[in-house]
Amino acid sequence: MRWNIPNSLTVARVASVPLFLLFLFLPGTMFKVLALALFAVAALTDAVDGYLARSLREVTTFGKLADPIADKILVAAALVSFVEFGELRALPVIVILAREFLVTGLRILAMAEGRVIPASFLAKLKTISHVGLVLFILATRYFGIGNWGQLAKEAFLYLAVALAVISGGEYFWRARSLFRAGPSS
Repeated sequence: MRWNIPNSLTVARVASVPLFLLFLFLPGTMFKVLALALFAVAALTDAVDGYLARSLREVTTFGKLADPIADKILVAAALVSFVEFGELRALPVIVILAREFLVTGLRILAMAEGRVIPASFLAKLKTISHVGLVLFILATRYFGIGNWGQLAKEAFLYLAVALAVISGGEYFWRARSLFRAGPSS
């Protein structure tokens, strides 16, 4: 693996998850602000590492595989924590996480067949909706936004679930040739 700035940012995003969780679970407003700030910075590195990798022509196999996994670890840690806190119900989080596992498995299968399934516009919207949901919950949980906060959180959640399901379906539709029966051996 060639070590570069984009790969360093990806590894830093994964390494930030335990610290994010520590801040999230520690009592006190200061730690909650730190959790929000750390999540925001870690989420921002997703856009930055991809941009740098493409613009500097430093796209690596490690980056192609690790970058989406780093995003999934960060968002999954937050969503599962919100179930623990009673901020989210388990079923929507399970749907979101199931989509992530299924699409990751599909992308690994495609790589084994020598194919790459790039992220689509819908998949990027899905990521933005998941990050937005987490940031919204972090902000409303600790800084309050009034009575409309619960309704807005539900709207963000439904959008995140819908985009997870739709973008997941799109991945499988685009990769449907992987499942066609080939000649028998």
